Amino acid sequence: MRVFGVVGFSGSGKTTLLERIIPSLVAAGQRVSLVKHAHHRVDIDRPGKDSFRLRAAGCAEVLLASGERWALMHELRGAPEPTLFELVSRLSPCDLVLIEGFKSMPVPRLEVHRPSLGHRLMCATDPGITAVASDEAVTARVPVLRLDDLDAICRLVLDAAIRAPLP
Repeated sequence: MRVFGVVGFSGSGKTTLLERIIPSLVAAGQRVSLVKHAHHRVDIDRPGKDSFRLRAAGCAEVLLASGERWALMHELRGAPEPTLFELVSRLSPCDLVLIEGFKSMPVPRLEVHRPSLGHRLMCATDPGITAVASDEAVTARVPVLRLDDLDAICRLVLDAAIRAPLP
C-alpha cells in the first residue's frame, strides 16, 4: 500500500480537502483508505450501549458488525499508542492510504495552509512536506498549489505517495 499525508493547523481545512479529493482518487481507480490522528480522547461508542458496557467490563477488543459496516474498537489499556505504520498494517489491502495528522511521520505530506489563520508555514522547518495547498498566494521552499485546484492536488498525491514501510 502507498501512503501520503495531509497536515496543517486545526481549522485549516484538511478534512474538507480530503473529502473533496477522495472521489477523484476513487474515480481514477484507486481503492482509498484513511488513517486520522486525533489529539483528543476518541470514543465512537456511547455509555449504555452493549458494546460500551462490554468494553468497560474489560474486553480488549469489541467488533460491531451489521449488513452495512463493521467497526473494531481496540482498548490500549495503558499500552503505548501504535505507530502510524502499525496502524496502516491493520488496514485491509488498498492502493492508497491517506493520512490526516501524524505531523512528524516520515511520509510525503501536503500542508494545507490558510494565511488568514495567522499560523506559520510548517514546511519552513519540516523537510517531509512536499507541497503546500493554500487559498492565498504564499512563498515557500516547496511547490504551492491552489487549494481549489483539486486535479493538481490529486496528481501530487498519486505521484508523491510512497510504499508504506512495514512496522
